[in-house]
Amino acid sequence: MRHRRFVMPVTLTLSALTLAACSGGGEPAEVADASADFGFQAEGLPIVEENLTLSFGGTKSPLAPDYATMELVQQWEQDTNITIDWQNLPDQVFQEKKNLMLASGELPDALYNTGLTDAEVVQYGSNGTLIPLEDLIEEHAPTLSAILAERPDIRAAITASDGHIYTLPSVEELGILPYPNFLFINKTWLDELGLPMPTTIDEYRDALAAFATQDPNGNGKADEIPLSFRPDSFCANPWDLITALGGQPDNNDHRIVEDGTVEFTANTDEYKAGVKALGEWYADGLIDPESFSQDDVAYLAKGKADTPVLGSFFWWELKEVVGEDRVDDYALVGVLEGTNGQRLASVTNNQEISRGKFAITRANEYPAATMRWVDRIFDPVMSAQASWGPIGVTLEENADGVLVQIPAAEGESEGERRQKVAPGGPVVTTRQDFVDVVAPEPRAAERQALVEEYYAPFQANDIYPPVMLSNDELEQINLAQADINTLVKEKFATWTVDGSIEQEWDAYTTQLDGLGIDDVTGIYQQAYDRFTAAG
Repeated sequence: MRHRRFVMPVTLTLSALTLAACSGGGEPAEVADASADFGFQAEGLPIVEENLTLSFGGTKSPLAPDYATMELVQQWEQDTNITIDWQNLPDQVFQEKKNLMLASGELPDALYNTGLTDAEVVQYGSNGTLIPLEDLIEEHAPTLSAILAERPDIRAAITASDGHIYTLPSVEELGILPYPNFLFINKTWLDELGLPMPTTIDEYRDALAAFATQDPNGNGKADEIPLSFRPDSFCANPWDLITALGGQPDNNDHRIVEDGTVEFTANTDEYKAGVKALGEWYADGLIDPESFSQDDVAYLAKGKADTPVLGSFFWWELKEVVGEDRVDDYALVGVLEGTNGQRLASVTNNQEISRGKFAITRANEYPAATMRWVDRIFDPVMSAQASWGPIGVTLEENADGVLVQIPAAEGESEGERRQKVAPGGPVVTTRQDFVDVVAPEPRAAERQALVEEYYAPFQANDIYPPVMLSNDELEQINLAQADINTLVKEKFATWTVDGSIEQEWDAYTTQLDGLGIDDVTGIYQQAYDRFTAAG
């Protein structure tokens, strides 16, 4: 048995199995693969005849135990004869330690849930810390190879601009991530005031004005919060209101795609009109003054105050904001007809195809065995278990042979249970897999239905795809992008609160030009064109 805990090997055992990798200076080098020393088998199980131990690092959920204690992981060890020395840490802890780890010689054999940014993948791939995986995939990963052959878009998403694949993907195609910002309204208050469910932006504003002035909670105090949101959060953004008020589809990146063209949104006349109108709402007392300062804890508490005070808000899930007791008091608004007479649902750039779920480092003496090990997880049934937990614990087959959720124990949500029994990582569950292999979680299926009814029919723009920028592209945009994001965020808050957009707009657009917004957008267009050509 072999044991190693994040130490760089002094020598490599030679065998007939070799692969091309990059040296620290970026030049190709031959690195020996010693998988055969443990009785490596190219097919079937176990993967090695003699027990082999590999060290893995990376991130894990704060609720997750040591992966080695998970039933599914223990089954993997029995099946493969490969033991994993798991060193995965909660994300915040790992982020504090990863740079030192990657810069030193004390590397794990692989990273599982790598916690690496795109820039880090490119950096550590190009300098040889992470080895290229495409040849290993072709030789030792038949399941993943078949997926990539059928889905060139997935291959394009994980391929760096130098042509190498340094990390493996996670794919979960439910169709819900592009629409995280659900708009809810207090239906009980609407009924109390004799108001209809709003379908237009003007009707919605009228409802908020009534909430502000007509004491719908009946306590004789002007304590109602007509509308609350959190800009730049994952799911509490008011961009659909900007779209309805001005006609500009928008998202957190302020980057959209329309007809194959990458566009920056936060300097258009339509964006200006939307922000100006939202500032008028603020001046009329329709928007929570804490919208630009509150954190998630404060935001989520407002819907659960002893006296109901929250009239309308954006969030992913209703119950999380208002609690079980008030769920029936609220209703989903959906996409409002805008001032231009159109219903437009802004699409975010949240990706269902993500990178960085698994990487092999230069410290690994057994990449062939490692690739065979990880390839098993890409089987649709195994991916389902890695994502939601093992069959018999969290999943069971229904009459049609499809895996469905076993209800969680009382007092525990499916999400909490999932973190405790499923390691996640490199998985692929496609749209078709959600029909043939595993049913979505009940809460996900409910959201799918709502997206299909309320949002998807009104899609306003295309998503910017999961493009991996090159080192050169990242160097060109990083500083400018940070400054642009800061400026847009600050001005959006300022203009909403004090209504000064007309006086400051020209200076703002001039400042964006000076920061190189056209050049940054051009680089994103260049990367987009490369991605679409590859996919």
